[in-house]
Amino acid sequence: MKKSPSITRRQVLAAGAVTPLALMSSSQKAVAADAQPNILYIMADDMGYADVSCYGRREYTTTNIDKLAAGGAKLLQAYANSAVCSATRTALITGRYQYRLPVGLEEPINGRSKGKPGLSPDHPTLPSLLKKAGYGTALVGKWHLGSLPEYGPLKSGYDHFWGFRGGSVDYFTHKAGTANTNSGDLWDGDMKIEESGYLTDLLATHAITAMQGILKEKKPFFISLHFNAPHWPWEGPEDQAESQRLRGGLADFDGGSMKTYAKMVLEMDAQIGRVVKAIEAAGVANNTIIIFTSDNGGERFADTWPFTGKKTELLEGGLRIPAIVHWPKKIRPKSTVNQTAITMDWVPTLLEAAGAHADAAYPLDGMSLLPALTQNAPAVSRKLFWRYKIRGQQAMRDGDMKYLKINANTFLFNVVEDPLERANLKARQPDVYARMEAEYKAWNATMLPLDPETNSDGFTAKELADHFGND
Repeated sequence: MKKSPSITRRQVLAAGAVTPLALMSSSQKAVAADAQPNILYIMADDMGYADVSCYGRREYTTTNIDKLAAGGAKLLQAYANSAVCSATRTALITGRYQYRLPVGLEEPINGRSKGKPGLSPDHPTLPSLLKKAGYGTALVGKWHLGSLPEYGPLKSGYDHFWGFRGGSVDYFTHKAGTANTNSGDLWDGDMKIEESGYLTDLLATHAITAMQGILKEKKPFFISLHFNAPHWPWEGPEDQAESQRLRGGLADFDGGSMKTYAKMVLEMDAQIGRVVKAIEAAGVANNTIIIFTSDNGGERFADTWPFTGKKTELLEGGLRIPAIVHWPKKIRPKSTVNQTAITMDWVPTLLEAAGAHADAAYPLDGMSLLPALTQNAPAVSRKLFWRYKIRGQQAMRDGDMKYLKINANTFLFNVVEDPLERANLKARQPDVYARMEAEYKAWNATMLPLDPETNSDGFTAKELADHFGND
């Protein structure tokens, strides 16, 4: 049999038999045929599952966030990677379980953390990977993944940063609320600054400025807009007097109310509306992905219905979050998505949308949600895992079932039929319980071990009356 002569790629192209598009990967083809989307990732801080009206809040109406949901997709089974902020943010920026990185073991990073934990600049991140794909990148708002000089947004893929580095700040004086950050925790890049105004409003203003600047560079933008709202201190737009009262420390347990909380959420909603209008005015709304979600479940004044539990707890209320995706060019209005999702899924999702690629040396743990969001693909059953150091908490979701451990107590729930986590099926379904417990242990063995030196926060009976069983 006569051997066929080898044909080079150059010869094929020269002959016109194959176009360059045919030689690209499927994701690259899509991007070549269609402009890369702009991306605005909006993250609220400590917002409960039902804290926006399109998810069930009754006391107020989040008009602008609801519009994003009405014009796009609302995820009904979205989880945070952790029940606390900096651990989830580790998963968000890396696309991996936070327990693979020392910084991800902090629950959260604060003054009690030993050493100087932070996200290594050597680790590939969502902004660094999008930057390689031609994006201009900016973080506006909360960082909370380590302090200078070792760590910072500009060291981990962001071109621009305007915001704060620690876990909490005052809404008016912009003073740090944790011992590991200096007073005046407000930064423009790596330069400490002071700027007057209500911080929620300032963040929206600087997000608009960052967006306009990147578009002038003729690049698609990736902007992370990480609000501090509705995280404590409990200060609405007109609560300067409360700001003055709290000068001695921000983590107060004698302030706040549902009325104040509503004002904080509604101001954030109004500022999100400002940013969306700016995107529309720039003429790029149709091909801009806007994601709205939270870093973990709700805190004191949050609405987590129909779940129990709060921030720092692996009950559903500490993990379940609102998640909305608005992309007029690709997502049908008024879509609902039942796919189980988790924070680290946004990395493969957005990389695929942008035609970008992960670093093979750092395999992603998340999965792309694009098929579910843009093609109405059926939900894929998957296994998700969590752990939390305080009270030895463990959790695993497999299909509709959830394994849960708190201290020495263990449970098995069907969280679809029983979202309140009341009916313990451990004795009724012993085979399912034993299998999930074993699978959890096998997964946990692949992660970094718990570190007795890391920080872990949780509420006590002295702080919250409904936690009387914790002590």
